[in-house]
Amino acid sequence: MDMKQLCVKLSVQPSRGLVDEKFTVLVQNLLPGFQLTIHALHQCEDGHSWEAFAFYTADATGTVNVSQDPSLGGTYSGVEPMGLLWSLRPVPGSKTGLRLRKMNVQTPIGVTISVYPGHQTEGFLDQVLLASVVVERWYMAPGVRRVPITEGGLTATLFLPSGPGPFPGLLDLWGWGGKLVEYRAALLASHGIASLALDYLTPKETGKMVDNDYFETAYRVLEQHPQILRSRIAMLGLSFGAGVTLRMAVYSKVLKLSCAVCINGSHVQPIDGPLEQIMTYFNNNVEKAHFDEDNRLIWRDLQLPIPTDPSLKVDVGRLQCPLLLIVGEDDQNWPSYESAMDMREMMERAGNSHLLTVLSYKNAGHLIAPPFTPFVRASPFKSATDPPFTMMVLWGGELVAHSHAQEDAWRKTLVFLRENLYGDMKPGALFSNL
Repeated sequence: MDMKQLCVKLSVQPSRGLVDEKFTVLVQNLLPGFQLTIHALHQCEDGHSWEAFAFYTADATGTVNVSQDPSLGGTYSGVEPMGLLWSLRPVPGSKTGLRLRKMNVQTPIGVTISVYPGHQTEGFLDQVLLASVVVERWYMAPGVRRVPITEGGLTATLFLPSGPGPFPGLLDLWGWGGKLVEYRAALLASHGIASLALDYLTPKETGKMVDNDYFETAYRVLEQHPQILRSRIAMLGLSFGAGVTLRMAVYSKVLKLSCAVCINGSHVQPIDGPLEQIMTYFNNNVEKAHFDEDNRLIWRDLQLPIPTDPSLKVDVGRLQCPLLLIVGEDDQNWPSYESAMDMREMMERAGNSHLLTVLSYKNAGHLIAPPFTPFVRASPFKSATDPPFTMMVLWGGELVAHSHAQEDAWRKTLVFLRENLYGDMKPGALFSNL
């Protein structure tokens, strides 16, 4: 058949939306039984290209609906409405271990969705293009404001939701890699929570390891902001940031958190002394780290076995706010599952386990990010230590299970935050999609 005789119609709706918003891909005007490949292509800010593709067969009406029809192969299989995003992978010939992270949240992620005849796996630029559209996915909703914060020696960015407020607030901490990472805070602000992304390992103002008062200063920035509800502030941390979140939630006399969220972290750390002492504790256990058969570093054993010495664990039995633990059971970077189970036991003994919610995901790895973020099992990691080191780190996880975990965990995180930050307030349309 002459492909030029086909007048294929491709629509992606919504073509412009938030990164955690599902879209519908619909291909029409095909012949019944026609075989096609739907291809997604994204060029990220560092110049590397990522692609995903899936094989489909048109139904009796000459239609393919990605939200309802199964992929017969490609970078994902089965009915996966958002597989064209979460299965994105570096194009052939790319360097090993790339990780897709949006650094400029003021611009969208642009993805070109295309339709090709037959079931293709490579050479898409040389194939006959039947239809193509460009979609935009944003971390910042219209009206969200980005405000750099340097007061009090902070290196931070505050994202304020659209509207006059007042809004609940949140401190957002990433992990051991340092740097100011904004995209999760921007997305939380798009859901009505004023969020402060905080660089606490490589702050520009101090250039050295911070202490507890740094986080208390960040908390006060939220607490004293005229558009933020001072009595409704949360803290969210991933990896090393989760340990800091637990530490501050239990021991700080300044932070009065409404709730806390910890993603793949641990309560195992020396509780006396400065933050730098945690690094020293890890360095003293570095001989427990090992490499897999592909020479990728596995860190998780640094904190195992979970100690019984109370001076080496945050006493979560003293926690007075609701806590959500998100756990990837195949986390190869932190013993997040073992830590969550120990924290549950500690809280049961202390009588505050009613404050604890654990979301545990089989075959999910360490880097549980917002929905539809492409899965990365291993990538180069540059530490924020002095001196820094770079090596290939195994994060763990399996493509489909990890991707589904990201979607489920994010949805439940928003529900948890809404319940504990808004309480009897009405967030209105901000959470109408839940």
